[in-house]
Amino acid sequence: MTTTTPARLSWLSGEVRSWQAAGLIGEDQADAILAGYAAGRRLSLVRLLLAVGACFVGTGVLWLVAANLESLSPGARVALVTAVWLSAVVGGEVLHARSAPAPVVGAVRLLAALLVGALVFQAAQSLQVPAYEPFLLACWAAAALVHGYAAGAVTPLLIGVVTGTAYTLWAVLGSAPSGLALVLTLAAVGLAAVGLAAVHDAQAPEFARVWRLSGTGLLLLSLVVSAIPGLDLGAEALPLDLVVGLVATALLVGAGLLVGDRLARAELVGGVAVLAVGAGLVVWQVGTYAASDPTAQDVVRAIAGLAACATAAVGAAVVGTWRESTGLVALATVALVATTALQAFTVFAPVLTGAWLFLLLGALLVAVGLGFDRMRRQVAAAL
Repeated sequence: MTTTTPARLSWLSGEVRSWQAAGLIGEDQADAILAGYAAGRRLSLVRLLLAVGACFVGTGVLWLVAANLESLSPGARVALVTAVWLSAVVGGEVLHARSAPAPVVGAVRLLAALLVGALVFQAAQSLQVPAYEPFLLACWAAAALVHGYAAGAVTPLLIGVVTGTAYTLWAVLGSAPSGLALVLTLAAVGLAAVGLAAVHDAQAPEFARVWRLSGTGLLLLSLVVSAIPGLDLGAEALPLDLVVGLVATALLVGAGLLVGDRLARAELVGGVAVLAVGAGLVVWQVGTYAASDPTAQDVVRAIAGLAACATAAVGAAVVGTWRESTGLVALATVALVATTALQAFTVFAPVLTGAWLFLLLGALLVAVGLGFDRMRRQVAAAL
């Protein structure tokens, strides 16, 4: 039996009954179709508890590795962690083969994806590799991604996306930290993820959803960060890691444009625009920013940043409505609220202090929320 949201089940019931009324199917066939679906919530309490439990167990193993397990030899430590990791990998696939509940299978696979990180760090420690190396995160991300694609599992893919993003930020900012490098890295990783989503749409829609959600979140985050006043451009040229990443992103965007549908292409074009606007906001330095005395140019830049983020959020909400993704709509809402609050406290606070600032911010958030919800409803009705 397939679990779906109550709204979708209500829509399906209405469609099936209309087919029955039109004589396309009989009553027995209509009942048989509806019997295969049940109303439910995607994030159940059981699923949440299992995911949190798997995270705690994985974190505990990582902690044990970090504690060095002094009572065991390096080879024994690696063997122990390997055995636990293999048990989780095999256990997850056995449970999947026996049609175990999806939350249970997902939790075991999540545990395996966390344990492979413990294995990577323990092996590095045994080989006298420094623990604070971004390369170890890259190995963890690669192992989790291989596990996810080999098993067709979403939870290892999530771990791979998170650790891969962390590795990219660490590698780029560790060599040449700057505000421009941070914004470009966030936007490039997000745009690459959206390109991968377009590539996966036809063959692996579950993976496409993960890539699209993470990519959109990173793109919106890059725009929120770029709107912060006073970001530095960096004294040096862009690091080589970032240049290589931008080239790889361009290739993934090209692949997405070739194989993606019209909506996917529009998402990629919007992602490129977000990257360009974010970089432009960082480059747009209006002199030395002083939080205590913002100039008229600072206010203009803040308004431009807020407008850019609002436009991107509206676009993400439209895509989320079209794709029936509440996650995308939620990300757009959070980005819009974060940018509004951030600009209010960094630029407008010296102008309006105390209660007036909170009154203005509250009024802005209410107005933005009402306008955003009205726009979303209009788009949903039009679609």
